[in-house]
Amino acid sequence: MRTLRLALAQVNPTVGDLEGNARIVLEGIERARAAGADIVAFPELVVTGYPPEDLLLKPSFVRANEQILHKIAASVEGIAAVVGFAHLDVDLYNAAAVCTHGEVRGIYHKHYLPTYEVFDEDRYFKRGSDALVFVIAGVRVGVCICEDIWYPSGPAEWESWAGAEVIVNVNGSPFRKGIDEFRKRMLSTRASDYVVALGYVNTVGGQDELVFDGASLVYDADGNLIASSPSFEEDVLVVDIDVDAVARERLHDPRMRKVGRPPSVVRTSEIVISGEQAPKKDRVAPKPAPPLDANAAVYGALVCGVRDYVHKNGFQEVFIALSGGIDSSLTATVAVDALGPDAVTGVVMSSKYSSDHSRADAFELASRLGIGTLDIAIEGPHGAFETALREHIEGLPGQDLAEQNIQARIRGMYMMALTNARPASIVLTTGNKSELATGYATLYGDMAGGFSVLKDVPKLLVYELSRWRNGRGDVIPQDVLDKPPSAELKPNQTDQDALPPYEILDPILEAYVEGDRSIDEIVAMGYDRETVELVVRLVDMNEYKRRQAPPGPKVTSKAFGRDRRLPITNRFVEA
Repeated sequence: MRTLRLALAQVNPTVGDLEGNARIVLEGIERARAAGADIVAFPELVVTGYPPEDLLLKPSFVRANEQILHKIAASVEGIAAVVGFAHLDVDLYNAAAVCTHGEVRGIYHKHYLPTYEVFDEDRYFKRGSDALVFVIAGVRVGVCICEDIWYPSGPAEWESWAGAEVIVNVNGSPFRKGIDEFRKRMLSTRASDYVVALGYVNTVGGQDELVFDGASLVYDADGNLIASSPSFEEDVLVVDIDVDAVARERLHDPRMRKVGRPPSVVRTSEIVISGEQAPKKDRVAPKPAPPLDANAAVYGALVCGVRDYVHKNGFQEVFIALSGGIDSSLTATVAVDALGPDAVTGVVMSSKYSSDHSRADAFELASRLGIGTLDIAIEGPHGAFETALREHIEGLPGQDLAEQNIQARIRGMYMMALTNARPASIVLTTGNKSELATGYATLYGDMAGGFSVLKDVPKLLVYELSRWRNGRGDVIPQDVLDKPPSAELKPNQTDQDALPPYEILDPILEAYVEGDRSIDEIVAMGYDRETVELVVRLVDMNEYKRRQAPPGPKVTSKAFGRDRRLPITNRFVEA
């Protein structure tokens, strides 16, 4: 039986850390070679880290990344390695190099450059014009990059026409809720349509607002999933591809005979593997990793995003304002799961409006999580601010709101002062997507900080994730889950004083922000017109606040920040 032993190295590079990324690649090559693999594939732009953004406009960065690639290639013996990098060849290309025998044997240029959602590859790269098929260990292997496999026609199809029996697709595909099942359906279709075995390797880890879930996959020529890597973990997945089964499937499936022939852009190169390669022992056929349910996937993305943002940026500890509410409770829980309790400090900043039960809930949460706390009263400076400002704001239309926000801004100042005093620390803000969408947040107050853990998590999902996490260990007090949410900036305040109930608000926000539906369309979904118009008005008028919010991990189909891009100065009004 003809087999190809394929290794998919699901690794966590860091943007700009060229030497560190090279070490990760070389370690992955050694692991794959020790497992007897014929070929090992690494994620898209693994040398630079993904996405490198405007670093690609620096010639020195591009030159350094190419030098690192050749350093990697010089160490490749006894195996073929597919390594993503930025290739300057008159113009700049998103590229994958196939390396063996101490050199680069071929370079593939990505064809489909995404420019939608969080992607902006046309800004940096030129589109590729050909496709590559390599004969590796007697097997025809096609190589392509990420978006190239998402289209029903393109390089992967051409490579299959040219006889490729295995397609290796290298990726930097960010996580969002539901993406795993969507990918699986698409890749299964491509494998069965092209009648090829398909290996999909994805990067893993957090990069600013993006989180990459890994979840690398291998399909047979029938479109059956035969192996996969776990989500949000580094992994080297090794699997034996039954190449004879691909040939049998093609003999029984006449579709490949009836489609057009490949364009002349397909080039074929033979690679003979030699050198010190570990002998193949028993057949390697790992089972697919169990998929995560929706809440587990989103929670895993938050943990991964926090861990990598903090560690990759050189921070050692985080501070979180604990109010005794659901948002700060979930934020602190995610932080502890990401960083450990010793790296997390909760700060309780009570005012005259803070209830005893909220203070008790905050300290109970901290006790259950095992984190340290600071108890800093704000009533002294609050009173001083009120006295100093009274003659300037008394009787004005916004006096009540201004006085409420003084408290939030005092807290923000305290939080920033604490991290200023500890240069290796950062504030994790606690606001959720529903609040950010409607402007129910205070600039330079609760929005002040370095990373916004729940920035893309709507309020109802905050509750879902909290209950899900409590099912794995009861850390968030039940009182926090049960009581009405409140900013506690004035007596007897609840969020519903200013906003519709979240059961109504969140679906309207999803329709307007993520679905770009009009007011009439949302009303037709069964919502009250006056309520819809209020929510839309709040979203539109608070774009300026969102532009000043810290980054946070994207987990929905459209996140505020680099994903949803609207002008601040904008007179278009939804009818």
